[in-house]
Amino acid sequence: MTSLELAKEAAKILDSKKGIDIQAIGVREVTTLADYFVIAAGTQVKALADEVEFQLKQLGISPNHIEGHRSNTWILLDYGNVVVHVFLKETRDFYDLERLWQDGEQIDLSSVLE
Repeated sequence: MTSLELAKEAAKILDSKKGIDIQAIGVREVTTLADYFVIAAGTQVKALADEVEFQLKQLGISPNHIEGHRSNTWILLDYGNVVVHVFLKETRDFYDLERLWQDGEQIDLSSVLE
């Protein structure tokens, strides 16, 4: 699975669990951290992150690292080339990753989001 396919799959999983304002940003050209960031908000941060982790494990893909799993405000799932950020809306607004990574490429997710 390519990193773009992985980003889209994560977005699709987040959407299926009622993730809010799901976005993917191509950051390969602006950082060495990852190829894509997937960003979503929701009221059940842990449930959203757990579902992404569970569904991707079913495909044989496990995160390299997880941050914030005890937090109820922001969880980061690091899949190497794809980093998934799941926030409470207020926390997402505070960190404003979309502004921080505005030089990245906005990825069209219309084919995977309902």
